[in-house]
Amino acid sequence: MRTDRKFDETRAVKITDHYLMSPQGSVLIEMGNTKVICTASVEDSTAKHLVGTGKGWVTAEYAMLPGSTGTRKKREKGKADGRSVEIQRLIGRSLRSVVDMEKLGERTIWIDCDVIQADGGTRTASITGAYVAMVQAMQWMKEEGMIEELPVTGYVSAISVGIVEGEKLLDLCYAEDSHAKVDMNIVMTDSGEYIEIQGTGEEAPFSKSDLLELLDLASKGCRKLHEIQNQLLCE
Repeated sequence: MRTDRKFDETRAVKITDHYLMSPQGSVLIEMGNTKVICTASVEDSTAKHLVGTGKGWVTAEYAMLPGSTGTRKKREKGKADGRSVEIQRLIGRSLRSVVDMEKLGERTIWIDCDVIQADGGTRTASITGAYVAMVQAMQWMKEEGMIEELPVTGYVSAISVGIVEGEKLLDLCYAEDSHAKVDMNIVMTDSGEYIEIQGTGEEAPFSKSDLLELLDLASKGCRKLHEIQNQLLCE
């Protein structure tokens, strides 16, 4: 049972912006003990399937560094493992859902999310941090005269929820996640719309009322994250 915070509280959230010197956008996002470096790099060409359309592209890569977990995680060489591929596709989908590709023009924004310390919720932290890095890169593009306006239609954040020992909890750490009867990852916009809902009954099915309560919890967490994102990007 959780003792360090209330059932509907997120872990301590900290986003350090402009974290690295070279990328056009970069942050270090910390959700409790989970830490992810998210960068956004601008490439002056679009994806092959969009050449000649006037549209740009946003794509993502994700990796966990060897020292990020309790036992050393082997470095991914050549080809990412299935979990990493699934997560980077999720990150890319989540960000593209709020980008106007025509306003971006025939350019690519490469998102890289590298987990330096994992304690649950690495994919959700990656999405939340990557959004800030992506918008930073777009702000740089505007300053450089590459675009006239920021090609985003809203904010995106993500958070985990679950049922642990019969209690519905927001923002699970690893210990909670590993004992969860139900485990969900929710990606939302600041207008309250859903981009992705990933939910699994680990031990038994869950009810519609459970689902609705978990979605309400996630909505509360995402609203807090949107506020932090907005504060950073409007400074």
